[in-house]
Amino acid sequence: MTATLDDDLAELRRANAELQQRLDEALAREAATAEVLQVINSSPGDLTPVFDTMLAKAMRLCEAAFGILLVRDGDNFQTAALHGVPPALAEFLSRTSRQPGRHTAVGRMLEGEDFVHFEDMTAERAYQLGDARQRAFVELGGTRTYVAVALRKDGRLVGMIGAYRQEVRPFTDKQVSLLQNFAAQTVIAMENARLIAETREALEQQTATAEVL
Repeated sequence: MTATLDDDLAELRRANAELQQRLDEALAREAATAEVLQVINSSPGDLTPVFDTMLAKAMRLCEAAFGILLVRDGDNFQTAALHGVPPALAEFLSRTSRQPGRHTAVGRMLEGEDFVHFEDMTAERAYQLGDARQRAFVELGGTRTYVAVALRKDGRLVGMIGAYRQEVRPFTDKQVSLLQNFAAQTVIAMENARLIAETREALEQQTATAEVL
């Protein structure tokens, strides 16, 4: 009887601890989302603080060592924000643009995938084929596990968020879903900035025309 009661109490404690953990995670996600939305509202047309805040919150909640946000510029993908990136890797990224190879995360996203998860980058095709950027992430950044989620506008790939770990430890489905939520917020911010820029340009043209007339 005593053993049964002890087992029931132990199970109850485990259930309570699990419930508290889920509650803490949910509160952390809501707080991070609220902060990102606040930055979006307070920085109309300025994407730098939005990218920086979003990336910092996403990496912390996903337990990533560092993170990178890329935005599309024609056929290339430029580094728009960094968080916690090792200096040697950051320096490499500052002087290179992403021209995606077929087996890379961006290359696969261009083929239609919405997220790519590399459990061990050293075992991936792009790394083994000698892709310079993949090699840099492993050799300069110490990257082993990597997940990337796509930024899409009307189905078109406009960027990517990458989260990196320096040990082989796969990301959970919950963490991938969280990154995708941050990606959706980032696309909204990018679209807002585009609309604001177009509105300003139109107003400037109207003002110039009125002055001529």
